[in-house]
Amino acid sequence: MDVTNAPYRSADGAPSALEMVRTPHAARLAARVFAALFITAAVCLFTLPWQQTSTGQGRVVAYAPVERQQVIDAPIEGRVVRFAVREGAHVRAGDLLVEITDNDPEIMQRLRQERDAVVARRDAAQARADSIGSRADRLTESRENATQAASRRVEMARQRVRASERAVQAAEAAAETARLNVERHRALGSSGLSSSRTVELAELDAVRTRTEVERARATLAAAQAEELALRSDALRVGTDGFASIDDARASRASALAEIASSNAELSRLDVRLARQSTMRVTAPRDGTVLRVLGGTNAELLKAGDPLVMFVPDTDARAVELWVDGNDVPLLREGRHVRVQFEGWPALQFSGWPSVAVGTFGGTIAVIDAADDGRGKFRVLVVPDGREPWPAGRYLRQGVRANGWILLNRVTLAYELWRQFNGFPPAIAQPDANNSQEKKK
Repeated sequence: MDVTNAPYRSADGAPSALEMVRTPHAARLAARVFAALFITAAVCLFTLPWQQTSTGQGRVVAYAPVERQQVIDAPIEGRVVRFAVREGAHVRAGDLLVEITDNDPEIMQRLRQERDAVVARRDAAQARADSIGSRADRLTESRENATQAASRRVEMARQRVRASERAVQAAEAAAETARLNVERHRALGSSGLSSSRTVELAELDAVRTRTEVERARATLAAAQAEELALRSDALRVGTDGFASIDDARASRASALAEIASSNAELSRLDVRLARQSTMRVTAPRDGTVLRVLGGTNAELLKAGDPLVMFVPDTDARAVELWVDGNDVPLLREGRHVRVQFEGWPALQFSGWPSVAVGTFGGTIAVIDAADDGRGKFRVLVVPDGREPWPAGRYLRQGVRANGWILLNRVTLAYELWRQFNGFPPAIAQPDANNSQEKKK
């Protein structure tokens, strides 16, 4: 008889009720295993670190805008003679892409003839302006000489006026003396001391002196009138000289205006000649012809119509990621990014980027200040220099890419709690030392 199981069996050997409700050993073992797993999972949730990330999708582009895909337009109106390249062809800077011809085959010759005519007109206007300028200089010199001569004549007339004034004064003094002499002789004649003949001679001398006074006054009036006439003549000489000089200067200004108009027309013709001379469209830099967009010889092109889609060669590649606006406040230039390129085998663990395979490191270089109209913001990622990105033949412009922008490191429990509640990732607090250095 089994002593161990005796208490759980009846007298006839059948299992007792206690033995029938006892927990099976396998169930107890499974319970212990699940309890250990639960405890281990709880410990892992609160101890394992988790790398928060902000995901984005985009494509590979050139870092410099001038090295990105671009369209080469027709510089002039005309027709395409021939395309010197085919799609997918690699060209060097200056290689011929498209040859265009104008509708008028003699347009260049006619433009040159028109330019020569404008140059001749400008040269003639320049010669006329120089001649008029010399004439204005001679008129200025002549006016100065005429003015000086008129001033001298006015001075001579002024001196004659002064002489006439002195002559009038002398004649008046002589007339006064003669009058006094007449009165004296008359008094003497009434006293019998002077003869009648003496009185008559004195009266005759008085009449003569009065005549001399009138003559001197007439000479003075004539001298004064001559002075006024010479002054007016001097003013007329100056006015006529200024009028002639102003007329010459106006003619010279008209010639200079014609010269300026000719120069402006020459500039327009030079622009047209330069545009017409660009009938050979060349590659702006080394690159690849992606598409040929221009029409055939039967199609008339306008200036600005697309001819060739061109992709320049570049070694400075970047990834253009579009990130949700909810994560943009958490981003800043210099944050590290893990990038996965389309067509490149990769295995990415979002929370543990250190164990990722096939992804490449990068840093944020540019964050756009505005969205694309749909709540997405562009982030430009460049290589971080720690590991090289794939070669250019694998990493062409336009290759799609996925990016994980690395944020803070938190516990796995916090990340699950954040995901369940739909909260954004935590914002990293700036380091106190870095803040002090920035302030300095």
